[in-house]
Amino acid sequence: MPEWFRSLFSKKKKSDLSPELKSRIEKLEGIVGFQIDDPSLFLKALRHRSTLSQDQYEVYDSYERLEFLGDAVLDLIASEILFNNYPEKDEGFLTKVRAKLVRGDTLSIFSQKLGIEELMELGEKNGGGNISKNILADAFESIIAAIYITKGYQHSYQFVDKVIEENLVVEDLINTVDNYKSALLEYAQAEKMTIPYYKLVNETGPGHDRTFEVKVLIGDKEFGKGKGKSKKKAEQKAAKKALKILKS
Repeated sequence: MPEWFRSLFSKKKKSDLSPELKSRIEKLEGIVGFQIDDPSLFLKALRHRSTLSQDQYEVYDSYERLEFLGDAVLDLIASEILFNNYPEKDEGFLTKVRAKLVRGDTLSIFSQKLGIEELMELGEKNGGGNISKNILADAFESIIAAIYITKGYQHSYQFVDKVIEENLVVEDLINTVDNYKSALLEYAQAEKMTIPYYKLVNETGPGHDRTFEVKVLIGDKEFGKGKGKSKKKAEQKAAKKALKILKS
């Protein structure tokens, strides 16, 4: 990693940290598998933007910039892992599995299993409740970026590869159904049923934070309802419930 790139991030020795921060870094060292020589960067990787209202932080002091970099690094690592492990699979297969591997739900599970949730620094708005899946996924990507900056690509690859191997059965992930609408359509066609259609039932919340409720019907019969922050997500949830009913 070029020195000029590392120099963009201010460094702080572990001996300069408070006991609380030192403890967090030591726990994180157990997670990443090496001694951290740039604690300030890794602490930033764990800092949510809700903390930026505090006087000691600048607008760029949350994990968001690191998450941007980590997202790109993770895509490359996941691509290389799948490329090596599935030499006879085509581009379409590799693309679909990579999307499942790097999606927020998968990454948030990694964060939970690694104990990253306990090390996060949150502001008052987020400190009282459970940490969302999106925040946990972002933190995982931010840690990958911090490893990449300080240790390079090979260490980043080894970290991700080890996390996947210890916390995920990739074959199960491959067989996971993601597009429930497509699955429901295929089921209906196979069973000579009419094509499912979706109807908006309700729409609540302010313009910037809407919640949609959708029901799915086959013929005149309702088979499930779903709620989501977009119509597409609500439809997927409704289709998932319909499949469960139809296959029970």
